[in-house]
Amino acid sequence: MRITKVIVWVIALAAVAGVAVGGYATRDRWVPYVFPTKPEESAEGEEPHGHTHGKHDDRVRLTPQAQANLGLEVSQLQPREYWRTMLIPGMVVDRPGESDQAVPSKVAGVVTDIWAKPGRTVRAGDPLFTIQLVSEFVQSTQRELAKSATDLGFALVERDRVASLVAAGTTAGAEVTKAQNVVDRLTTQVNGYRRQLQLFGFTLAQVDAAEKGEVITELVIRVPGRPVALSGVAGGLGLVSSDPLLEVKGLKVERGHQVQAGQTLCILADHQKLFVEGQAFKSEAAALDLAAENKVPIRAEFADETPGVWPTQEPLVIEHLLNEVDPTTRTFAFHLPLMNQYRTFLRDGHPHFAWRYRPGQRVRLIVSVEKLVTLAPDGKTEILPFVLSVGAVVREGPEAFVFVQNGDYFVRKPVRVLHEDSTDVVIANDGSITMADFVVKNQAAALNRALKTAAASGEGHGHGHSHDH
Repeated sequence: MRITKVIVWVIALAAVAGVAVGGYATRDRWVPYVFPTKPEESAEGEEPHGHTHGKHDDRVRLTPQAQANLGLEVSQLQPREYWRTMLIPGMVVDRPGESDQAVPSKVAGVVTDIWAKPGRTVRAGDPLFTIQLVSEFVQSTQRELAKSATDLGFALVERDRVASLVAAGTTAGAEVTKAQNVVDRLTTQVNGYRRQLQLFGFTLAQVDAAEKGEVITELVIRVPGRPVALSGVAGGLGLVSSDPLLEVKGLKVERGHQVQAGQTLCILADHQKLFVEGQAFKSEAAALDLAAENKVPIRAEFADETPGVWPTQEPLVIEHLLNEVDPTTRTFAFHLPLMNQYRTFLRDGHPHFAWRYRPGQRVRLIVSVEKLVTLAPDGKTEILPFVLSVGAVVREGPEAFVFVQNGDYFVRKPVRVLHEDSTDVVIANDGSITMADFVVKNQAAALNRALKTAAASGEGHGHGHSHDH
């Protein structure tokens, strides 16, 4: 029994020793994943241990001072989703038929007061102008309304008198029908005159006064629409509300001017609902058709905006594409609805609105076209790529390289570029670099020059063998 226990302990110790030796021998493979920490800087004149060098001319050693001079940014990477995009110029524009609204005079008269000044913001129901009536037709309509209303009163009395006689049996029933016909005819006349005065801009109170015989000599022209309580203002910053905020864009008359029925008095502008109008070439039409059909969110960057002043603009969606190509620019337009934002301030007791977006403002539209991924060997699983800035990649002919830090040494590794634009380089996640690598995110061209210089002078290189201690 004692010999058996000894044998068991010997076998267990041998197994543990074997696992320890095997783990130490393969530490280069599993240590970066289990303990993904940045390698310590090597001592002066020494190479870092515990790694295998590649070719002699694919690494360069930089002193800490040189690294600081270059301002190197090094970090581990995480694969992420990336869409290839195309940039399309655009501009903020008014919505045709919606943004601008003309306010006409419904009657002939003389402008005696102008309530709204250019640049002032008004809402539905606010007064704009006072018009002194000079139209004989309007005055005649008021007189006819008063006369018909008086006649209607007499006709009602007469009808009731005839009805009482018929009930007493002293008058034929046909007389009641005749009296009722007179009442109906006069009622129709009164309603017609009332409606006509309302079309001239009379309020219900003014129509009632005219029906009683009062002569209305002035009319107040108000902002068209139904008055609604203002909403959406908080701390001076507001979003679009259900109450249209209209700005007096331009006056067409002055005090004392005589105007005719239908003449424009001013223009009101609605800055709450605008369009972003993009200008695309015919070759980009297919991608935009798909974006419009699938309601793909489109990011918009607005010119001359200071970051942080306004909330981040949510992505926009294409509403419609025009089917005509401009013969001069060879582009076609498409529109994206844009809801405006504003800040408020008071002047002389009146609120004024400073709008975020203004017609004519330049816009850059970023349209997602294609999701960049690689496929796993099964042909179905998508592998997300690594995304670096353009400064992280250097090219030599058809080859593209990034640099991976290991202590004071920077190893150049070839990579496959899936896409490159003015700011980003998309690298295939195919094992050339991994999430365990500390990749240099800038100054790749400077590192490559240092590598070439060191290779030419034969200085600063590692040696092509593994350190196993």
